[in-house]
Amino acid sequence: MNAHADRPTISSTPGPTAPLALVAGASRGLGLLVARELGRRGHRLVICARSGEELDAAREQLTAEGLAVRTAVCDVSDADAVDELVTAVETQDGPIEVAVVVAGVIQVGPLASLTRAHFDEAISIMLWGPINVGLAVSGPMRGRGSGRIGIITSIGGLVPVPHLLPYSTAKFGAVGFSAGLRSELAGTGVKVTTVAPGLMRTGSHLRATFTGRQGAEYAWFAPSATLPLISMNPEKAAATIVDGVLAGRAYVLLSLLTKVGARVNGLAPTTTAALMGIFSRLLPEGPAPSGTDTVQGYQVEERLKAVPAALVKAVTVLGRASARRWNQAPTKI
Repeated sequence: MNAHADRPTISSTPGPTAPLALVAGASRGLGLLVARELGRRGHRLVICARSGEELDAAREQLTAEGLAVRTAVCDVSDADAVDELVTAVETQDGPIEVAVVVAGVIQVGPLASLTRAHFDEAISIMLWGPINVGLAVSGPMRGRGSGRIGIITSIGGLVPVPHLLPYSTAKFGAVGFSAGLRSELAGTGVKVTTVAPGLMRTGSHLRATFTGRQGAEYAWFAPSATLPLISMNPEKAAATIVDGVLAGRAYVLLSLLTKVGARVNGLAPTTTAALMGIFSRLLPEGPAPSGTDTVQGYQVEERLKAVPAALVKAVTVLGRASARRWNQAPTKI
């Protein structure tokens, strides 16, 4: 039986009175899937990201399904740009009833290979991004007495994952902001949902950046973000996220590993810290940063020798297929 069979979908473009959803970071991957899911449930869409070219590809994919979508180039780390976007959308398109912040970056590598710039980038996008969007949309929503805000955090914002320190730093902050914003808006009719996914098969390993021993880092991260027993089906994840956000739930924890990890860390934080320390020591050690040693996953894969490259491609076949489908894949793969 399909657990989601009763979800409303549409077969034609929504009219101008349909509810409006703003999805930040929706040009590819999970953000694109969340926008698609909201559109299939009858929402008009405004999607934003930093790349106009990627937004054009996302719009083409969404409109091919009969969804109503408008794009806007916007860097969520820029508070003024976000304020201008929200004002323009509210003026031109109507009230934003749902806002979901998905924008993110993944930087993989040991502490010895990280620079302050890695932390600046992660915090700007994955902490200031949710703050900027959350503050911009919550005022108008509060004035109307209704609204839904979803902030995509991560298991890495509940349990610090080794070799993902900038990512976890930003995501821990996003969890705190999201939960705190919900408390501040209590009784106003505006509900904020903190979403904590685990690994998902969106093809993110191809767009993640790698430092240190890049090949070795890619060799452990890519399968982790792809194998079915570890990673989650992205379409199922998007449907669950939209369920939770529209229902106004406080938290949505995705995947068994996320739920177990969050509970174990809550009950036994010292044990969890010890286990993460062991895991970290098993991962590749890296050199100090050189300033030119951060590259994307697909570029790392191109540099691997024939046998390692073939092995990685074999175990990431599902992730690569998902990357091609959800706008994550460079044209070369």
